[in-house]
Order: sequence, then structure tokens, then C-alpha cells
Amino acid sequence: MSTPLRLVLFDVDGTLVDSQGSIVHCMTTSFQDASVPAPSREAILSIVGLSLPQAIARLVPDQSDLVQAQLVDGYKRAFHAHRSNLGAASSPLYPGARAAIEALHAVPDILLGVATGKSQRGLDALIEAYGLQGYFVTRQVADHHPSKPHPSMVQTALAETGVEAVNAVMIGDTSYDMDMAAAAGVAGIGVDWGYHDRSALNAAVCVIETFDQLPEALAHIWN
Repeated sequence: MSTPLRLVLFDVDGTLVDSQGSIVHCMTTSFQDASVPAPSREAILSIVGLSLPQAIARLVPDQSDLVQAQLVDGYKRAFHAHRSNLGAASSPLYPGARAAIEALHAVPDILLGVATGKSQRGLDALIEAYGLQGYFVTRQVADHHPSKPHPSMVQTALAETGVEAVNAVMIGDTSYDMDMAAAAGVAGIGVDWGYHDRSALNAAVCVIETFDQLPEALAHIWN
């Protein structure tokens, strides 16, 4: 019997790249430019993974739709400027991330994808900065889907690749990632180096502490 096709989906911020410094800086800049008190670092990191409008709405639910829209636009401007100034240094890859991507990509029956709250523009820039253009066969971004934890990103990735849910996993650092995976009927692998506390990843099948533990986690799920 041939091995079924597998799909490994990665979240980006807090999972593949450590973008917290950039996110906090750009969010704070946006709030300052709009003359709105900036949230704490902890509050900002708690919404990483959500699509930007939903993240802003959660941070300042008492602000009007107009102000929230201004904050969204301000964040986009600040992020573009920050990325233009720093390039890939604004979001460094976590230790072991590239090696994990390359090792999985080398397995014939495993496809790789991304499911992220980033915009298409932001993801494309990041992938280009790290020379990862040829690795991800499906890229699901905030522009085309409801915000996590809605399962749309995972469902679309499954449809695009033809992989059955039982043969797919979602790897991420937030409860939004794990809840999205569960809603789509795929196994969630949590990582404990990201922006949500390990205790928040209760929908995960397992939680890894380093990328070195990923092969064992995948083998346990699929075997």
C-alpha cells in the first residue's frame, strides 16, 4: 500500500519567525499616531495570529469603527516602513525552522503550506527575504479568509492539495491555531516558544519545545 499524501501547515509569527519586536513596535506606533493609548506588550502579543482588523477590535473594543480602521491602516504603514528599514532582520527565523522546513520538503509524500494572519503582501515579502519561495505549495493568508480560529484557511489548504484531514497537521504557537486545526478536523501541534502560554494550547494533540522534536511528533500522529 502506498503512503498517503501528507500536509504540514505552519503558522508564521511566533512559530517560524520571531516577529514580536516588530509587531509591538508597529502596533505602538499606530496607536501613538492616532492619539490612542497604546496597549501593553502582553496585550499586543495576545492577539498575534488574529487577522489585523479582529486584532485591533479585540485590543480597543470601546473605540469607534472609524478609529479602529485608522489603527489598522496605521499599523500597515508602520509595518511596511519597519520592514523596508530592517528587511529580514525585523522577523528572524527561529532556531531550527529552516532545517525543519528543508527536511520535510525533502520527503516525497509530504507537502508544506502556510496558514497565517499575515497579509499576502507581508507573507510574500517574508518568504522572499528568506529564499523560501519553492517550499510552500499552499499559502493561506488573512486577505482571503475569516480570521483564525475559523477553519477556512485549513479547509482551503486541504482542498488545494487534495490531502485528507486525517493526513494533515497544523503547527502553531497560539490557541487560535490549535482551535482552527480542531475546527477543521486536523491534528494541531503546539510550539511553546511563541506568544501564547503553553497552558493556552489545550486543543493541541501535543506541544513541542524545539523543532528537533517535530519528526517524532509527526510520526506519533501519523503512525
